[in-house]
Amino acid sequence: MPEILIHVPEGLSDRLDKALASLAPEEAALSRSRLAKLITEGAVHGPSGPVTDGKAKSAAGEYRIEIGDPEPLEAMPEAIPLNIAYEDDDLIVIDKPAGMVVHPAPGAPNGTLVNALLAHCADSLSGIGGAARPGIVHRIDKETSGLLVVAKTDRAHQGLARQFADHSAHRRYLAVAHGMIDAGDSRLGGLKGVVFEPGGVLRITTMLGRHPGDRQRQAVSFQQGRHAVTRAKLVESFGTPPSAMLVECRLETGRTHQIRVHMAYAGLGLIGDPVYGGSRKPSVKVLGANAAAAMAAFPRQALHAAELGFLHPVSGEMLTFTSPLPDDMAQLLTILRGGPAAGASITEPGAP
Repeated sequence: MPEILIHVPEGLSDRLDKALASLAPEEAALSRSRLAKLITEGAVHGPSGPVTDGKAKSAAGEYRIEIGDPEPLEAMPEAIPLNIAYEDDDLIVIDKPAGMVVHPAPGAPNGTLVNALLAHCADSLSGIGGAARPGIVHRIDKETSGLLVVAKTDRAHQGLARQFADHSAHRRYLAVAHGMIDAGDSRLGGLKGVVFEPGGVLRITTMLGRHPGDRQRQAVSFQQGRHAVTRAKLVESFGTPPSAMLVECRLETGRTHQIRVHMAYAGLGLIGDPVYGGSRKPSVKVLGANAAAAMAAFPRQALHAAELGFLHPVSGEMLTFTSPLPDDMAQLLTILRGGPAAGASITEPGAP
């Protein structure tokens, strides 16, 4: 029977179902309501044995949760074209376009990556989180483009999940953001959780959790939530003085909306981000009319999962994949560099 282990640290005073939900790995897809049901069913064992009251105060120690066999997923197969970067009997790497949801949800019951994979992979998909579904070990937001890996078998799912849980999987993102990363910026230097590392790398370390006033959003905290670390490095700046940039972000952890929230916290919100980007208006004086207009009109968060690396969970081979910038971000960079509003697609600086 599939199971997961969760360690509850000393000093955590939340009720048990809430504590376990906050500490469970994201890839397990364990909501508070599902955990409450598992507790009621006797599927949760704590330091002193079986646990039956989810409302009781959590005790420190190791909890074993028996997830149970997967139930059929209601999502239906759909013949949706996929941009496949790699595929074998155990896993598949997809280059996801912006606008595609990864997993069905109340607001997006079809047209998702899962619907497409159910059709493409037929019956060879893994199960997790109580549903027979593709082995989604990490996700990228609907309006974020780029690479993600999906397990097709249980053994691959378990191996990939371990790598994402211990942060050994490698992920590099490219984003176009407001502002400028500058080690001499006293505002950044004085921001809690923000430090500069050698090479001008900005490291942001906070906790991330649900926004207290909006459950659809995430928020920075230093008291509760999940540990999150993002590293950001300037690739190219735009404007005089610089007020926009192409930035490379590397994830040490992979929390919901992590890059978007962390960059906004640092005052460097992503261009086009309607949730965290803020209301900053591009300056025509600093950037020029074309660039300012292109930034203001960009229709999504300018974020792309450009590189993904991991050990193959079966063969042990190191696999690394790269994805060129999508046309919309490439065109935005062309304009920011002073080019015309229409032109050939380009790749990131330094790409072959």
